[in-house]
Amino acid sequence: MTTKVNADTSGGLKLTSDTSGTLELQSAGNTKLTVNSSGATIPTISGTTSMSAITGLASINSGQIGGRRNIVINGEMKVAQRSTSETGLGAAGGYFTLDRWAMDGADSAGRYTMAQVADGPAGFANCLKLTTTTADTSIAAGEFLTLQTRFEGQDLQQLKKGTASAEQVTVSFYVKGNAAALYVCELFDGDNTRSITQSFAVTTAWNRIELTFAADTSDPLNDDNAVSLYLIFWLHAGSNFTSGTFAVNTWADRVNADRAAVDDLTSIFDSTDRTFFITGVQMEVGATATDFESRSYGEELALCQRYYQQQFTFSAYASNTTTIQGSAPCIISMRATPTLSAGGALTVTDGSANYTQSSLSITGVFGTSNGISFNAGNFSSLTQFRPCMSNGATSAVGSLAYSAEL
Repeated sequence: MTTKVNADTSGGLKLTSDTSGTLELQSAGNTKLTVNSSGATIPTISGTTSMSAITGLASINSGQIGGRRNIVINGEMKVAQRSTSETGLGAAGGYFTLDRWAMDGADSAGRYTMAQVADGPAGFANCLKLTTTTADTSIAAGEFLTLQTRFEGQDLQQLKKGTASAEQVTVSFYVKGNAAALYVCELFDGDNTRSITQSFAVTTAWNRIELTFAADTSDPLNDDNAVSLYLIFWLHAGSNFTSGTFAVNTWADRVNADRAAVDDLTSIFDSTDRTFFITGVQMEVGATATDFESRSYGEELALCQRYYQQQFTFSAYASNTTTIQGSAPCIISMRATPTLSAGGALTVTDGSANYTQSSLSITGVFGTSNGISFNAGNFSSLTQFRPCMSNGATSAVGSLAYSAEL
């Protein structure tokens, strides 16, 4: 028996009482809620959906359901402060186009173009595209090419790495190419030189790849603003990286020969027809690839500017007739004191005339993560001690670039 509270359609509210410790709430004699010492049971929702049929309900407390899930910055390939396209790449690594996405490579004669293009699966306006422009089919042992993004250790403590409660991590992304291909996705722990890898297949259509990586109970990540973890896509590799044993989804101390040792690894440099498109990159705690977490452009830009930002205006004064002392605050506080560069010769105005450097010269740089001061020479005819400012250029030429990349 149970204690029943029934909203009867003929007799109004009816109460049937007992000592079972179970309570039923009824409508017209139909049970809508049962409560006992084990909890509450709702047999139907809106008369159609049983509670047990709600997708994921059984694991609703096993993963993050609120706040920011995606650890990757600019996974939607929205922000490209430096450039939207660069060609002739391959001789060296670095950040070239899309923010937070670096290329790394060595020794190959292959060359490629890296670009932000207006392509993607439904719901995505942009992607990162790599196009081979010079093939390299004679692969030396030390050659490699990777696409990667990097993470600060202090942003990864929720992974609980190096503890008995270490979490699985799921990486998902949309990818396609000009032809079928096989590449490798790696999580590399730079603090402890440990690695875990899985391969993934590419077709000519956009497909979502979902890779769940095992938890690592060995070696915690540092809790600081330095790089701790790398998310790496292996696109080309010589025998120094392919001659070992490919241990699928197993954390181990790094052995370079194992990192891309999957059978039939594709080389992006195998043909000038070869392309690689990627977008919607997400990394999250847990064993489930949830829907991609889209952020506004403004929010994504601010996250990127922690690592790189451009200044189109700055204030200064003429310390003599050929040199200015300038300063500019950071748009947002950066990861660390940034390095300073410029896209070309600087131009300043004192309100009566413009003055342009004969060639770019920046010296005496000093700053913090919140701003930079500097000296710039190679001007002429400045009036000593007169205030001046940049002329408000809106292109990369003559702008200041602050970099605190990992």
